[in-house]
This record gives sequence, structure tokens and C-alpha cells, in this order.
Amino acid sequence: MSHAVSTVIGDPASVDAAIESRFSTRAFLPKPVSRDTIAHILRVASRAPSGTNVQPWKVYVLQGHGRDSLVEKVCAAHDAVYLNPALAVEYPEEYDYYPQKWVPPFIDRRRENGWSLYGLLGIVKGEKDKMHAQHHRNFRFFDAPVGLMFTLDRILGRGSLVDYGMFLQSIMVAARAQGLHTCPQAAWLSFSKVVLPHIGAGPEEMLVCGMSLGYADESATVNTFHTPRMPVEEFTSWVE
Repeated sequence: MSHAVSTVIGDPASVDAAIESRFSTRAFLPKPVSRDTIAHILRVASRAPSGTNVQPWKVYVLQGHGRDSLVEKVCAAHDAVYLNPALAVEYPEEYDYYPQKWVPPFIDRRRENGWSLYGLLGIVKGEKDKMHAQHHRNFRFFDAPVGLMFTLDRILGRGSLVDYGMFLQSIMVAARAQGLHTCPQAAWLSFSKVVLPHIGAGPEEMLVCGMSLGYADESATVNTFHTPRMPVEEFTSWVE
């Protein structure tokens, strides 16, 4: 019998807690994260399943100057687009993360999420400069000392994005086991043409998303924002 089959989860509550305490952290402390810790998290997460074990993920870890210089490049591009929206055509997204047309109930959840977050931060409708500044925080990794970028070989199919989702969740749960928090970020997709050459990705690679990793700032108001979830009864059908 293999180790995986015979392993007993001695503390199921801790597994549940790691999953349930994960949230999109938007303020981090400058406390560094060791390379060994990051490597451990990635090794654990690499056990995520993938169709026929293709393991489609490729990870770029940004720290120090590599992180800071990317931040400055993308923040400059983000500001330029804000000042001149016509420049947005120069930064096409790698793939359609969001739908072309929003419909209920998804648009309702999206609006609730956005206005709940902005409301907590004291940003009201129409305050575009403040909204831009908050969105800008994405491109500073919310001050996290570690930024992660994830790419996928363009030759792979859409199923590999399903595999990738399981890998990303595994990273976030493994990070919680180390006392760390994360924020997965699709915002970087708009600036993939800046990100990919910076990290040394080849032309065959597509940016999937970015992620902030570090120690959460427990004193930050924004980190009290935790999104609601639907009751199991609302998204589950029992077929017997």
C-alpha cells in the first residue's frame, strides 16, 4: 500500500482551517519570506492533479530588485492607461478571464464584491482617482515581499487551466500552513506584454495570473474584508 493511500489526516480541523481562512489579502507586512519556505510551498502544491499528469504549470518567483523593477514598469503602464484610456488597446489580455457580457446572478455578486470593498475603504461611486489608486495596489503586490507569476504553454488546451486552478489553490492552502497569506491576481493579465519579457518567459508561454505572497498585515482595515459564500443548498443538486 502506498504512503498516499495509508496516510491518515490526524487533524482534519487544521485542513479545514487552512482552506476556510484563505482570503484575498490586500495588505502585507514587509517581513521577508525565505526561499526555503517558498520552495516548500511549491513542492507541496506540485502534488495537485493534472490531466494525464502533464503538470502544465511554470512559476516565476519575484523578490528584491526583480520584483521592484516589475512593479515600477507595470505601475507606469497602468497610470498611462488611466490618463489616456486609448492606450488600453496596446495591452490586450491573454485570455478572457471574465465574460464579455455580464448577467445575473454573476453581475450581482461582482457588484456586491466591488462596492463592499470600496465601501470599507471609504471610496464612493464616482471617485475614479481613489478607485484607480486601489486598483494600482495590485501592481505593487499589495506590498507583499514575494510576487509569483504563472505561465502556461500556449500549445496546451483549456483543460490545463482547470489543472492550473487546482495548483493555485494548493499553493494558497500550503501557504496558510506556513502562516502566510496570498492574493491571486488576474489584474496582471492586462500587462502581460510587460510581465512576460521581464520574467524571461518565452514566446510559447501565456500568462495565467499573478499572486502576492507574504505575511498579512493584521492591522489593515482592508484585510477585514472577507467575501460571502453561497450556502451549499444553493449550488448543489443531489441526484439519486
